[in-house]
Formats: sequence, C-alpha cells, structure tokens
Amino acid sequence: MSTVRTRPAGSAASSSGSSGRNPLAAVLRARELGIVVALAILVAYTTIANPRFLSAQSVRDILLGASILAVLAVGQTIVIVTRNIDLSVGSVLGLTAFAVGTVVQDNPGLPLPFALLLGMAIGGVCGMVNAVLVRYGQVPALVVTLGTLYMFRGVTYLWAGGQQITADELPRSFLSFANETLLGVPWLVLIALLVTVAAGVLLRNYRVGRELYAMGSNPEAAMLAGISVGRNLLGAFTVSGALAGLAGVLFAIRFGTIDAAAGTGDELEVVAAAVVGGVAVFGGSGTVWGAALGALLLTVIGNSLAVLDINQFWQNAIVGALILFAIGVDRLVAARTARALKKRNSHVR
Repeated sequence: MSTVRTRPAGSAASSSGSSGRNPLAAVLRARELGIVVALAILVAYTTIANPRFLSAQSVRDILLGASILAVLAVGQTIVIVTRNIDLSVGSVLGLTAFAVGTVVQDNPGLPLPFALLLGMAIGGVCGMVNAVLVRYGQVPALVVTLGTLYMFRGVTYLWAGGQQITADELPRSFLSFANETLLGVPWLVLIALLVTVAAGVLLRNYRVGRELYAMGSNPEAAMLAGISVGRNLLGAFTVSGALAGLAGVLFAIRFGTIDAAAGTGDELEVVAAAVVGGVAVFGGSGTVWGAALGALLLTVIGNSLAVLDINQFWQNAIVGALILFAIGVDRLVAARTARALKKRNSHVR
C-alpha cells in the first residue's frame, strides 16, 4: 500500500517545486518581498529628509533594537503557526532580565554563556507553565497567557521591591558584550540571525516543523493523523518562553539598567511583527524569516518617525493599519485557496 504525505498549505515546508501550485506560499513570498521593498522606500525617504539616519550609530541602534524584537518574534511565530498565541513574552523578558541581572550582579565572574543559558532556562520554565495550562487545563492560549502575563509581571515586581539594577552594578565584561562585534557585525545581531536560521531550518526541513504547521492548519485532522499535539504544543510554548528568556538577557546586556517594568507592552509589538511578516493569526502558515523582517520593519518605522519628528500617535496608527492589512490579506488568500481547492476537487470527481 502506498501512502501520500500532504503538507499544510502555506507552510515553510513547501518545496520550491510545488510553489507554482501553492498560491498561499506565493503570496507569503510576495509579502516578504513587499516588506523588503517597504523597508527600502522608508529608509530612502528618511535618509533624504535627514542624512544622519544612515549614520553608523543610527544603523547600529536599529539593528540592536530589531535583534531583540526578532528573537521574540521567532518564538511567537512557532506558537502562532499552531493556532495559539503567547501574550506573556514581554513579562517573561522582564522577569528573566531582572533575574539574570541579579545573579550576574552577585556573581561578577559568571561566564556570559552561562548567563544566556540561565535566561533561556527561566524562560523555558515559564513557557512550560503556559503549555501545561493550555493543554491540560483546556483553556484557550489567549486567556492563559494573558493571565500569566500579569502573574510573571507580578512576580518581578514582588522580587524587585521597587529597586532597579543599574549599569554601574553590573560587571563590565557583561555589558561590553553589547559593543563587541564579529567582522563588524554586533554579536547581538549575530545571535538573532542564528536563532532565525535555526528556527527556519527546523520548521522547513524537519518533521516536527511540518507537524506544527499541520496542527495550525487543521487540529482535528492532525490528531487523526497520529500527530502528538500535546508534545508539540509543549515544545512550541517552551521554545517561545526560552527565546523570550534569551531576549531578556540580551535586553540586560544592551541597556544595563533593569527594573520590574522591563519589557512592558512588548508582547503587542511582537505579535505585530509576526503578523506583519506574514504569519497568519489563524495558524498553519507563515515563516520566521517574515517575522524577523517584520521586526526590522517596525523598528525602522519607530526610528524613522522619531528622526522625522512625527507624533508618536502616527507610529501606533501605522502599526495598527499594517496589522489590519496583514489579517485582511490572510483571509483573502485563505478564501481564494479554499475556492481553488474546491474547484480542483470537483474536477477530480
């Protein structure tokens, strides 16, 4: 007996050979290309208005800011493709930044790799809490992670007790990592690139990636196909939490000053980066490459509006409009794909 293996429409696992028969994948690629074009236009316009926008320091600040957001967006993408969402990532970032900052403050000789691993471990535990509540509590991820958003933030405020960690209290070797480069590229940017590449390869080339997309495309069919939904859900939330923990350590390294409010509101920007980057909020499609580009676009928008001295209201309005546009495109493509499949099936019959 021969078996036929199917891949979820729009998943990163789709091969280049099937791209011509997959309209959703084609649109996703077009949207990622559209982000690059939008970035180029925005940078060109801002540079013409203010040539200092492309100064070495400005470019460095943009890349460092986008790196932290991209790490968060990659983790969020892994959760969203399963038709879930993680609103706790901002609070996990804050909790991890303060926790690792406290440990490094008390142990100045702590190796940096250990600090990064410690942050990922703390974040991973937070992600597992979310996964257990979603899976075994049978509570929607939106509700669970909204609750843990406040819970993790409350733990941070209780721990901080109104105090903050300043750059003067952290070892120079810890803070200097933000300024260190490899071939002229900051290490924080390289870490974000490594995370994006690793997640992209995992989702595209490995079975677990195809299973995550299948869960988002059709949860019931995924269960009937023998996919371990519980295990994959646990893994997705744990990875999201671990990457939020990593972002927390990178936040501490870059800014030095850490208080209980670190990362407040970041969860909305993270979801925006993923959605603008082509990750469907209804699950089953999107790539981490698009999410990373979305993070870069949002960072550039923020810096451009600041350079052009435009009111903060317009930044929020533009981001909101981009989210609505991205969701509209997702629904339009989904409807067209459904009609195409229905038409093809009718011809087969």
